[in-house]
Amino acid sequence: MARYTGASCKKCRREGQKLFLKGERCNTGKCAIERRAYAPGQHGKNKAKLSEYGLQLRAKQKTKVYYGVSEAQFVKYYEEAFRREGVTSDILFGLLETRLDNVCYRLGLGSSRRESRQLVGYEMVTVNGKKVNIPSYQLRVGDVVAIRDEKKDNTTVKAMIENIKAKNVPAWLEVDKEKLTAKVIRIPARADVDLEVAENLIIELYSKN
Repeated sequence: MARYTGASCKKCRREGQKLFLKGERCNTGKCAIERRAYAPGQHGKNKAKLSEYGLQLRAKQKTKVYYGVSEAQFVKYYEEAFRREGVTSDILFGLLETRLDNVCYRLGLGSSRRESRQLVGYEMVTVNGKKVNIPSYQLRVGDVVAIRDEKKDNTTVKAMIENIKAKNVPAWLEVDKEKLTAKVIRIPARADVDLEVAENLIIELYSKN
């Protein structure tokens, strides 16, 4: 699957807000939003009024970039959310939040979702005691995520273990900071997600198709 390899900061500038794609750098004065708070490109400083479709598209793009998923993946998440009984937007964000790479990021295993995705790919974590190297692996209520014992002596992992012990995690995760495990105790709702986006615009965009 093709991955975007350009400058991550351009994505944040395009959306006009920090999406924390570069981890700790986003909290410093080096953040592109702090230095150039306008869209990239020759006409970036000219703020054109967006059409209804433009607003819907930007809402979808912002969410897609935030979670680091492809267009095809995002469509599948929407279709799955639409099929299920309940509020589509809540289900959509619940599916995105319970991706394994996102849960690792929420725990502090990686300063960004991209880094967390790499750690999963390197088989650093387990789910219910079994190695999983698929970043998009869908966690369910009751699933337990842990760092593999044989990886805990890794220098990078040691630093991340300290992050886990200090980080405030979402209420839908139950963390044992001694055993370094995290259990999904409920599916997160839209209110649990800190992304500022009008989710109704996303639903409107796809409901036209």
